[in-house]
Amino acid sequence: MYDFIVVGGGGSGLAAAARGVELGLSVLVLEKQPQLGGTTGIAVGSYTTSGSALQRKAGIEDSVEDHAEDAGKFPPPDIEVKNNAAYRHQFLSHAAETLEWLTGMGLVFHGPSPEPPNRVPRMHNVVPGAQAYILTLQAKILSGSGKILCETSVKKLLKEDGRIVGVECDRDGRTETFRSRLGVVLAAGDYAAAPDLIAEFKGDSFSEIEGINPNACGDGHRLAREAGSPLVNMEITYGPELRFIPPDKTDWVDTLGRIGWVRNLMGKITPLVPESVMHAMIKKKLVTWQHPEDKLFPEGAILINQEGERFCNELVTPDRETRVACQTGKIAYILLDQGLIEKFSEWPHFISTAPEIAYAYVEDYLRLRPDVATEAGTLEALARKRDIPFEGLKEAVQTYNQIQSENGSDPFGRPIGERPLEGDRWVLLGPAKAYFTTTEGSPACDLEMRVLDESGEPIPGLYAVGQNGLGGQVLWGHGLHIAWAMTSGRLVAEGLKRMDEAS
Repeated sequence: MYDFIVVGGGGSGLAAAARGVELGLSVLVLEKQPQLGGTTGIAVGSYTTSGSALQRKAGIEDSVEDHAEDAGKFPPPDIEVKNNAAYRHQFLSHAAETLEWLTGMGLVFHGPSPEPPNRVPRMHNVVPGAQAYILTLQAKILSGSGKILCETSVKKLLKEDGRIVGVECDRDGRTETFRSRLGVVLAAGDYAAAPDLIAEFKGDSFSEIEGINPNACGDGHRLAREAGSPLVNMEITYGPELRFIPPDKTDWVDTLGRIGWVRNLMGKITPLVPESVMHAMIKKKLVTWQHPEDKLFPEGAILINQEGERFCNELVTPDRETRVACQTGKIAYILLDQGLIEKFSEWPHFISTAPEIAYAYVEDYLRLRPDVATEAGTLEALARKRDIPFEGLKEAVQTYNQIQSENGSDPFGRPIGERPLEGDRWVLLGPAKAYFTTTEGSPACDLEMRVLDESGEPIPGLYAVGQNGLGGQVLWGHGLHIAWAMTSGRLVAEGLKRMDEAS
């Protein structure tokens, strides 16, 4: 018997467990994968908040009200109108406290950095990267009354007399049950890699698009739904968008960051590190996880598939992404000619960005991501390097140029009048895939992160945090999802402790 059970070992679940352990509660964390981390573990690690100590140190005056207003400027109006304003305001009201809590455990943050339309800098980046959250919280859990079981998949919530009292799991091929005294906290991540849920709520045309975290299968959403909770805002997704495939090798900064004393040393020396060095470290992350800018295509870039063929109107999204997902291997390449290479080699024309923090240009990708950036002096040499049929690529470029020069009709509906692709230097960026970065739907929840049933009443003993507990919030922009993961995890543990003391 545990005081509470956490389903999922990503950022929100570990935050809930770590805070529970601090408060003297016994906690069990169940993670289906062999390792902890979830989507938080593969992120850059930005944490966006107002009213932080780093803001005050920088002389920045800020308020939750201003932050809430600015947060509403990130999503398109038709999506922002669906936001649960009370829930998002409550989250932002507690996010700075959570940042101080994390700092108190030894985590170090660099910043704050600006991200328009935020009126002041609010983005804090953890050092050396997002794995620092996972390792620090894990250490806190294991230092106290917490237990973590990986490769343990929760299949069913146990219910007695209308209350959730535990879980049934698949562990090592055996069915096991674990019981909880105060409740079960769903922290199993989003459903970006759940084609059935994507098709149900967004449409079949999106079902072939992958999630950036292939393990984000909507497990918590399914458990909540089976328990009687309606799912809200399930059609809202961050993406689909084009992203380059991730590198095969782990970044050396992340590798070093897994070593406790190295991580602590990096944290201590961060205030002494020149801005140029910090930006170089962030740029390495940038070319790993950020997407290529859409403005590449209006400037003349085209998409080709593994056969060297164009297959879509590159200017129309999300149709562009749904068509990428239907190509061989679900991959595509972005072709740049000499003029585009020169243009996207300096401000304000960049391939990708973490706004106002780092910008990556063509040369950065050629240097830092040779697995997804190839250059050659001729189209034939370029095609050979990527094992693309030269005849297909040549025909695609010739046809495109002919249409442009003769004001013909593009078979995919792309506007005519752009310049032809030409020159003595060519770059192919890719493979790229269409990905959902994250999803914004979740079970219905109240301000105490209790999961609600169809009538709006709490389901006793069932709670949700992180992407399982958005409760109708819309969190657009960098750093809000991690801030919500950590804050919701901390708050749900504190709520359970108060409930325990009152009983």
